[in-house]
Amino acid sequence: MSIYKAFRHQHLKEIIQSLRQLDPSFKEELNFLPVRGNFTRGIYASIYTKCDLSESELTTMYKSYFRDHPFVIVTEKAVNLKQVVNTNKAIIEVQKIDNKALIICMIDNLLKGAAGQAVQNMNLMIGLDETAGLNLKSIGF
Repeated sequence: MSIYKAFRHQHLKEIIQSLRQLDPSFKEELNFLPVRGNFTRGIYASIYTKCDLSESELTTMYKSYFRDHPFVIVTEKAVNLKQVVNTNKAIIEVQKIDNKALIICMIDNLLKGAAGQAVQNMNLMIGLDETAGLNLKSIGF
């Protein structure tokens, strides 16, 4: 496994833009570390930043935000890439270590990537349940 474009990944500006749309006062530095490895499918990415919230507050905030997102699971449990392969799920692990929030996200880059997003968006556009035709198999959460 190796880190891919540490701290300079092409999606970092997009992530920061989205955070500032949610919270215009967010000014902390984000450290983004996507990991690639010798596996056929899947992306493991982590972000850490200074955070004054407790782990409980942080987890509650993430769970509240993603409550209505059927393909996103927020957990405090350790996650494994095998849990998302062949699914349209994103698993987000939330940790608080000292004064930093550590957010780990895992997806199957083929299903949760462009193909899964296209089906999910098409479903919404034509009035279907957004989960129609997408794999919702249990992954242990």
